[in-house]
Amino acid sequence: MKGRELQRSLRPVLIAVAAAGLAGGLALHWGGNPGAAPLVWTMATLPVLAALLVEIVTSLRQGEFGLDVLAALSMTAALSFGETLAAAVVALMYAGGQALEAFAEGRAKSEMTALLARVPRSVLRHRDGGLEDVALEAVVPGDRLLIRHGDTVPVDGTLAATAVLDLSALTGEAMPMRFGAGDEVSSGVTNAGDPFDLLASRPAAESTFAGIVRLVRQAQTARAPMTRMADRYALGFLGLAVALAGGAWAVTGDPIRAVAVLVIATPCPLILAVPVALVAGLSQAAAQGILIKGGKALESLATVTGMVVDKTGTLTDGQPGLVETRVGDGISGRELLRLAASLDQASHHTIAMALVAEARRQGLSLARPEAVTETPGDGVEGLVEGRRISVGGRRYVAARCGLAEPPQGLGGPGQVTVAVGIDGIWAGELILADRLRDGTGDFVAGLRATGIRRIVLATGDRPDVADAVADGLALDAIHAGLSPERKIAIVVEERANGRVMMVGDGVNDAPALAAADLGVAMGARGAAASAEAADVVLLVDRLDRILPARRIAQRARRIALQSVVVGIGLSAAGMVAAALGFLTPVEGALLQEVIDVAAILNALRALRPAG
Repeated sequence: MKGRELQRSLRPVLIAVAAAGLAGGLALHWGGNPGAAPLVWTMATLPVLAALLVEIVTSLRQGEFGLDVLAALSMTAALSFGETLAAAVVALMYAGGQALEAFAEGRAKSEMTALLARVPRSVLRHRDGGLEDVALEAVVPGDRLLIRHGDTVPVDGTLAATAVLDLSALTGEAMPMRFGAGDEVSSGVTNAGDPFDLLASRPAAESTFAGIVRLVRQAQTARAPMTRMADRYALGFLGLAVALAGGAWAVTGDPIRAVAVLVIATPCPLILAVPVALVAGLSQAAAQGILIKGGKALESLATVTGMVVDKTGTLTDGQPGLVETRVGDGISGRELLRLAASLDQASHHTIAMALVAEARRQGLSLARPEAVTETPGDGVEGLVEGRRISVGGRRYVAARCGLAEPPQGLGGPGQVTVAVGIDGIWAGELILADRLRDGTGDFVAGLRATGIRRIVLATGDRPDVADAVADGLALDAIHAGLSPERKIAIVVEERANGRVMMVGDGVNDAPALAAADLGVAMGARGAAASAEAADVVLLVDRLDRILPARRIAQRARRIALQSVVVGIGLSAAGMVAAALGFLTPVEGALLQEVIDVAAILNALRALRPAG
């Protein structure tokens, strides 16, 4: 890698030498000293040729073979047969083409590079009544941190006060959002409002943003199969160019025609346009909160034809939500929820926290609970505004209301019934369930429109729950009660129908994500194992982000192929024209550079949003 980094650093020097030599030789040629011009052109070509030969040897040692060999061959042939002007033009165009490719890739990587540049190095921590500036690595769970206006939130934590946060860098959301005290916040978002305190819940190394940074670095180093395909076909293209050049020389006896053929075959859009288009697609996806781990994953996302999807946290929200309220006489549903949630503030049970979250979402004013007693697994009882409230299972609440049996209730598959008693009277029930994500039906239809032919639900939940959740969705198959091993088997079975994408979010989904042709993990706050195993990570828990991700991938791949097909077609036509004597070596070099620039500019179209 050090050798290649040195070569990259020498590119500006090589461009300057080639440009100066070409210009100097032309000045001599037109200034009355044409005999000295070939020497200057030769001296301008040799440094570029030497650097190119070093790069070729380095690539061969690493088992890579590319079309750069054609550039070396054309420069060598041009110098050997006295076409020093053509050699100098090829040298300048090749050095300039490498720089143009580097610029284009840098432009394409801008979104991911900007994400990495936002990593904070230090943070202000409250300590002994004051503030201290400490290294990010020194933060531990429980630390109280001051987040100033414009600061990037450095670790995952809980808000100590209301905050206005800009989520655009991670999720693509355009407008800042307001969060309340007690809300959990992911690292990597930006404070768009007044300063606030944050209670750290994880060390920096385990934070959401740290995980995203690791994934971005992986994405930047991965190579795309289309790029490797270009390397594989390089030998064939080189053989075609040499055969055509040799044939033109043999038939006409003119070696200059062979030089012209080799010159116009260099360096070829196949090695320029593909990486630029794919990296542009990666950048476009990153700007919308979709992290694709390299060109290989992007190509797979563009070509998969089937999807296996988990239920909990994927098709559904993954957390219980209020779906129905049943109340007795003399109380409204909102008041029932407010009293129950007020008491449940004293409990850490998942259902209790879900009720509290729902009450806050509805803007209800919660009272302070007192004299609270909790029976783990059954329910909680206490005073709220002087009234005795009991919240929990139906039998638990019935016993506190003097009932031998609870009233007859109705509960569907996957639903949880929370009973509420007020002052010893059965007041009503709150029905919670893991709800289907909004817009899931439209999402499934959208997938079909992009070419996904088969969609399968694979879940560890009960069959009746899976059937209830999938009711009304256009799924091809439903598999329930699955172990992680059986999920892998489902993925493998589905691969018989074509390339398969697996979508999940939990630790139990990680093996299936790794087994699929493409693994997609829901949300950076999901299980670290699933994010590491996945090829694509949606940085916000929204299933519908898969649609723009797939459209971006398909567009980037289509643009890459367009650039290659058109570029190679024009190069091949130019090679035939050169073999027939219609193009000189200099004209061929200039024409090839026009083709290369056009191919790169076309590839950069992938930076624009997909329609």
